[in-house]
Amino acid sequence: MWKLNDPKPVKLMIGILAADRHALHAAVESLIDKFGKTDFVSDVWPFDQTDYYEEQMGRRILRQFVSIERLIEPAKLPEIKLRTNRLEQKLTATLGLPLPRPVNLDPGIIEPSKLILASTKNFSHRIYIGRKIYAEVTLIFDKGRWRSFDYTFPDYKQQCYFDFFDKVRARLVEQLRKVKHRGAFFRIVTRRR
Repeated sequence: MWKLNDPKPVKLMIGILAADRHALHAAVESLIDKFGKTDFVSDVWPFDQTDYYEEQMGRRILRQFVSIERLIEPAKLPEIKLRTNRLEQKLTATLGLPLPRPVNLDPGIIEPSKLILASTKNFSHRIYIGRKIYAEVTLIFDKGRWRSFDYTFPDYKQQCYFDFFDKVRARLVEQLRKVKHRGAFFRIVTRRR
């Protein structure tokens, strides 16, 4: 009863908001360079549920998700959020768009039972996970479908997102089945550059 168990590896997924298709493409390429090969890249959708980012990113914001093929330790999420923040700053400097934030990168993890997003902002439903980073359970997977909460971002309540997260979750479950022994769980984290 006092035995502590190692957590199972999880799927890294990164949500991208971009000011235009060029910025979106540059973000995807940068994420592949930093975190490795993707196994899924979502369709591109308009991000029009809120005007929260309009001053930073313009009026026609695009949304896309990527999931990284390699599994990670869940404890790496704070480090990954810091890396994506630095990557946002680098992209802002190199894209040359007249916007303060042409790309927004939001990393999260998918476990078989939930989707967790990292944030630099604290709030009532978020918990501190180290390195000045907070996390929230944004969606749960229950009885064969994704379920949201009152605090879940409106765009994360869309069926097109659920369909993409279903694919990522199914791939994770398949990868976890292939793990033959505990030592294989954490062979692959994120590449350091």
